[in-house]
Amino acid sequence: MKVCIYGAGAIGGYLGVQLAQSGAADVSLVARGAHLQAMQDNGLKLLIDGEERVVRPKATDKPAELGVQDFIIICLKAHSITGAIDAMKPLLGSHTRIVTAVNGVPYWYFYKHGGNEFEGRTLESIDPGGRQWKELGPERGIGCIVYPATEIEAPGVIRHVYGDKFPIGEPSGETTADVENLSKVFEAAGLKAPILDRIRDEIWLKLWGNVCFNPISALTHATLDVIASDPATRALSKAVMLEAQQIAETFGVKFRVDVERRIEGARKVGAHKTSMLQDLERGRPMEIDPLVTVVQEMGRMTSIPTPALDAVLGLVIQRAKVAGLY
Repeated sequence: MKVCIYGAGAIGGYLGVQLAQSGAADVSLVARGAHLQAMQDNGLKLLIDGEERVVRPKATDKPAELGVQDFIIICLKAHSITGAIDAMKPLLGSHTRIVTAVNGVPYWYFYKHGGNEFEGRTLESIDPGGRQWKELGPERGIGCIVYPATEIEAPGVIRHVYGDKFPIGEPSGETTADVENLSKVFEAAGLKAPILDRIRDEIWLKLWGNVCFNPISALTHATLDVIASDPATRALSKAVMLEAQQIAETFGVKFRVDVERRIEGARKVGAHKTSMLQDLERGRPMEIDPLVTVVQEMGRMTSIPTPALDAVLGLVIQRAKVAGLY
């Protein structure tokens, strides 16, 4: 089985090492810059559980060298995917599946979902011009939620912080041979990849926190424990989350925890900087549209007002623009 990790950064690199070391798949990595050069020179190193694991799979910034793949696991920031479509096309064969291991709402969201009113719709905030839908194809999509935390310690070196869970699922909710095979490959690599028949519920459960905690942290520079403990930012987070919940439930999503429990879960994570705050501090483009703007867009689609989200989104976009990161 040929598996390409497209975007072998912190999460993609972690996956790459685990999958390559297990020998359960023929793994290749797409990366760029100093990180790619280090992988080509010295292999890809993972620091995990007090040990070092080094693998040397094929690593390139020219995907066409890799040939047609069985699975492409996209680990790019969601706002980078459209710009990678042309380079990705040589990897696509008639049977190739695309695993969206990205934050936020995936391009295939309204494939076999949304009823008469919304099925087949594309989302401009995450898929400008519907290019991913048209050129990658929603029928290729497999959902994947990323729960581990990892970081690039140095070029070619990934540090695992916590977690090993990557729930996956077909947009249709079916248990197909493709998701069964993918789950087995992940499990052979020591990862948990439960197959969900309602993958969108899990996408929203993670997005539910990201839609508020990420922009509020970028605006305040506060960590999760502070945002979820301070009465003002906790109340604002809850207001944004309740707006998002109303939108999601319009599409039939079910939340398995209530809003207070979800906020409390974030508080218990402790003094953690969200990915959006980390991007701001490191001068990297901020992942605003896939985590926040898309929820506003879905609110507009359903005619559900989002005053709290609108205010937070307006402020964080201005913050990102002033920093040159939007």
